[in-house]
Amino acid sequence: MEEKNFICTACPMGCKLIVRMENDEVIQVLGHRCRRGEGYGRQEATAPKRMLATTVRTINGKHPLLPVYTSSEVPKAKMAEILAILRQVEISCPVKMGDVVLENIADTGIDILASRDM
Repeated sequence: MEEKNFICTACPMGCKLIVRMENDEVIQVLGHRCRRGEGYGRQEATAPKRMLATTVRTINGKHPLLPVYTSSEVPKAKMAEILAILRQVEISCPVKMGDVVLENIADTGIDILASRDM
């Protein structure tokens, strides 16, 4: 049996989770003090996801870079691919906060959104 340790970020309590696994399958999650902790531990052990915030270059913008973020959590395994794609993006201004900069990034079904007006 394999054990993985995580600090839960599902709520402000920051529980220390122990996830017990066998053959890449979660058997038990220990240490959570709320219902969300068990789900967080299962996901983190098998298919971790993260929100992503970064920048893309602008054309005719007040600043050379526009801050952007993902509309939802993306698989951690796809982060490098997503960042490589975003390094190639140049967006024409004007842009409004919340505008979709890029749809369905890396075939994840998740959009890249502008996080400010420019």
